[in-house]
Amino acid sequence: MLSGPGSGSGASPASMEYVSTRGGAGTVDFEGALFSGYAPDGGLFMPRRIPLLDGDTLRRWSHLSYPELVKELCSLFITADLVPRSALNDLIDKAFSRFRHKDVVHLSRLKDGLNVLELWHGVTYAFKDLSLSCTGQFLQYFLEKKQKHVTVLVGTSGDTGSSAIEGVRGQKNVDIFVLLPKGLCTQIQELQMTTVIEDNVHVFAAHGNSDEIDEPIKELFADVDFARKYNLMSLNSVNWSRIMVQIAHHFYAYFQCAPSLDTTPLPLVEIVVPTGGGGNITAGCIALKMGLPIRLVAVVNSNDIIHRTVQHGDFSLSESVKATLASAMDIQEPYNVERILWLLSGSDSQLIKMLMERFSVSKNLKLPEDLHRKLSETLRSCSASDEDIMRAMQRCWEENHYLLCPHSAVAAHYHYSHLDSTPRCCLAPASAAKFQDALLRASLVPQLPPEITALMTMETRSTPLERGQNWAQALREQIKATAQRRGQGATQT
Repeated sequence: MLSGPGSGSGASPASMEYVSTRGGAGTVDFEGALFSGYAPDGGLFMPRRIPLLDGDTLRRWSHLSYPELVKELCSLFITADLVPRSALNDLIDKAFSRFRHKDVVHLSRLKDGLNVLELWHGVTYAFKDLSLSCTGQFLQYFLEKKQKHVTVLVGTSGDTGSSAIEGVRGQKNVDIFVLLPKGLCTQIQELQMTTVIEDNVHVFAAHGNSDEIDEPIKELFADVDFARKYNLMSLNSVNWSRIMVQIAHHFYAYFQCAPSLDTTPLPLVEIVVPTGGGGNITAGCIALKMGLPIRLVAVVNSNDIIHRTVQHGDFSLSESVKATLASAMDIQEPYNVERILWLLSGSDSQLIKMLMERFSVSKNLKLPEDLHRKLSETLRSCSASDEDIMRAMQRCWEENHYLLCPHSAVAAHYHYSHLDSTPRCCLAPASAAKFQDALLRASLVPQLPPEITALMTMETRSTPLERGQNWAQALREQIKATAQRRGQGATQT
């Protein structure tokens, strides 16, 4: 149940404004949202109006390929005066040109009604390649047009960093600074970042967890003068562009798994979403608000803050992050929940500002009863232990000779626990090839593609960030030094 302000017609927009979830930043267009990290007031950018699609549009879209769906959806959120439709189509075609599968994404229909939507056929074998390849193209389009340079700042729990690097590597108008949690990514995830020896790529190996590496990034974005001087921006899923592209996952999953679109009302499809920072589940909530008849399930590992929030309205931290087999979901502060709560509150930015500021101070928040009711009506949720993950991986292999990554296995665990006649699609965020240790723990044999095997013998480069060191200061110094080397140091417009 997503209702309230924000709905509009499905026609291409003459204007599309973006506002902060906390209401204190004024409006920006798509370009403004793209080049921002957090909004200046600490909130996240969202479209002021969510387009509402009718049944005829959905039936027409049901015949589209995945890239065509991305084009249609992006054209609703990016006005033609900013990016003409023909240019938008070209950018998206170029973004998907390096994907290994001819359809870009692929649905595997397995035994017991297990439908697995493989979102991992990009360069780094992870779903983030889909949104970040498009976002990289959008960035380059505006940067070339305005002869501008940006500094991209990214924290990663595993896959975001390498996908972001691939989206912008070698681009003369972009320097990217990536913080990874040393020893908490898989070896392959780490190598996909540290083996990129490009002049515009700067990788930091921090001795801390995913939430800890977000802190210096937030600190730099909060320093408005510094952020403006060096044109800081984020490619984490705080960036609206990533959420926008990910809306297409849900439409494509729906069209692939809906039994028939000849009925009125249209049939319901359940979409099971492995959830870490919450970008994909936020995209699902927007798809739902656009009129897509889906039921969303947020599935998490033992770091279960989203599960507790859905079930009990308890948005509060546990004592510590637990290291699990599904390491990219080892997150305690899923920042995109703020976007979901904003949607469900009817765009009540004053309420969201109060709630998020309270959470920021105490790391403990009980949702207001009405907001919790709306959340639990909109999302189902499930938490999976490492044992659950291994059992799902083993069962899927035994029944289908199909290897699941541990994150996809969290979704499969939900499916195997709810075997019924509901049409259902499990989103698969990464290839099992990236998670050898998890496969071995589940007594399965990894199958490594040659591109991944080759990483083991390549030269690596990264800068360590030790515990006790001022990480924000170390980042500042490196950003300044890089800008001086490039002859920047002043805002370029």
